[in-house]
Amino acid sequence: MASLSDHHTVLALMAHPDDAEMSCGGTLIRLAEAGCEVHIATATPGDWGTTRETPWAISHRRVLEAAQAAESIGAAYHCLGEGDGMVVFDKPSIRKAIDLMRRVAPSLVFTHAPRDYMTDHEMASQLARAASFVYSIPNASDFPLLAKSCVPYLYYCDPMEGVDPLGNPITPTTLVDISSQLERKAQMLACHASQREWLRAHHGMDEYLESMKRHALMRGGQAGVAAAEALVQHRGHGYPKDDVLAQLFSAHTT
Repeated sequence: MASLSDHHTVLALMAHPDDAEMSCGGTLIRLAEAGCEVHIATATPGDWGTTRETPWAISHRRVLEAAQAAESIGAAYHCLGEGDGMVVFDKPSIRKAIDLMRRVAPSLVFTHAPRDYMTDHEMASQLARAASFVYSIPNASDFPLLAKSCVPYLYYCDPMEGVDPLGNPITPTTLVDISSQLERKAQMLACHASQREWLRAHHGMDEYLESMKRHALMRGGQAGVAAAEALVQHRGHGYPKDDVLAQLFSAHTT
């Protein structure tokens, strides 16, 4: 395993509580096990994720569940305080994302795919991309600039079912073996009991954990392991080009 000295602070900036656990929870577990400082952040507290409760009641439940899931792997949880279905790429939201990264100083960031099945995910992806590129600029925030601040490695997580909004399959750049972490990932996801209730009522789904496992097994088959998570690395100008996850975990790359 490569040294973690330059890659020890990790941030998963997603749209809703449970998004990180569903899409990159196994990778976050591996990074935490390797000694990284891990942070999980959501744009919203999940205030629409109910058919029975008020926005305030469900937000309270879902934030507590998110914090419990993060705590189970020694991670910290943060919420930007945006609203479900209302995540936008605007100046106030960008400011929140920049200030969060300024406080955390991540060297490795995970977020949603740029094209995903719902716009909250796409907007959160844009926020993560924008903030990751500029947060280390001295004038970008009133929060102190930490010495380890940098343009981080940026990875996009698998969208739901591994397809874009038009149904086209996503080709990952990196497949991380989570065979040994799959059950812990399921335990993290199980912390989000209210999300299971919501999916059962709104989507007609009652396979919250099993659908996650099936997808992990499918990606594992592509990598030649029992279970895997798929990621696409952002390699645009100014971002690191080497695949740090492949260096750390001997991940399957394409």
